[in-house]
Amino acid sequence: MAQDPSFGIDPHTGRALTGWEHVCSCIRDMLMTRFGARLMREWYGTFLPDALGRNITRGEMLPVFASITSAIDLWEPRFEVIEVAIDGGDSGSGELSLIIRGHYRPRALLGDVSVRSRRDLSISLGADENLTVR
Repeated sequence: MAQDPSFGIDPHTGRALTGWEHVCSCIRDMLMTRFGARLMREWYGTFLPDALGRNITRGEMLPVFASITSAIDLWEPRFEVIEVAIDGGDSGSGELSLIIRGHYRPRALLGDVSVRSRRDLSISLGADENLTVR
């Protein structure tokens, strides 16, 4: 199998990122970008930044899930979403943890959508408005 063509720079440390680490970094960037923030890619991003700091009710969870999965589907071909689940936690803590299960397709940017492995993407959104993607 040919080598994974993904390469990027960690925005916090400046360290080189490849493979799955690069996919996680790209998804974090996407989730923390508001719609309209990028002039040439007006629909790049999610509604997630608008939800930060608010109490999200169960009725508002579906639009948040849809926003996250739609953004990944549109802008990150290397990860195909299969399932989204809330990862337990205390509902009154002001934190949200999600597990997104999907297929890792490392060569999808080159048109090869063959699946290398199944991966779980863990997203933790803290009360301090900090987002962690692993």
